[in-house]
Amino acid sequence: MSAQNGKDLLVKIDMTGDGQFETAAGLRATRISFNAETVDVTSLESQGGWRELLAGAGVKTAAVSGSGVFKDASTDERVRQIFFDAEMPEFQVIIPGFGTMEGKFQITSIEYSGSYNGEATYEMSLASAGVLAFEAMSV
Repeated sequence: MSAQNGKDLLVKIDMTGDGQFETAAGLRATRISFNAETVDVTSLESQGGWRELLAGAGVKTAAVSGSGVFKDASTDERVRQIFFDAEMPEFQVIIPGFGTMEGKFQITSIEYSGSYNGEATYEMSLASAGVLAFEAMSV
């Protein structure tokens, strides 16, 4: 796989609840992480004293974060609505050269900032809130 352009990592929001996704406006940097907890089943009988893990037993999570410039676009308004109404709508995350992940997320934080002689910016964080579907990018 060749190098990918960072601006192609997109966070899309279901705007109306019917699968109409729009890219979050103004994002300039995005990040996604996947995690899987382990379940330790090591006992005195574990071979050689090595730790043993129970396959497929841990909790899986995904976290998405992004930052960008405040544009007061429809997606900015939707993000605020989702946060204040405690909604957990569908989001899509397009990962260049990898695929598309889709599922319910909760917006866990929104931060706005700005300096006297600069642009207004925002940061947001999302936490997975259910099963995520993944569709690999076709080559």
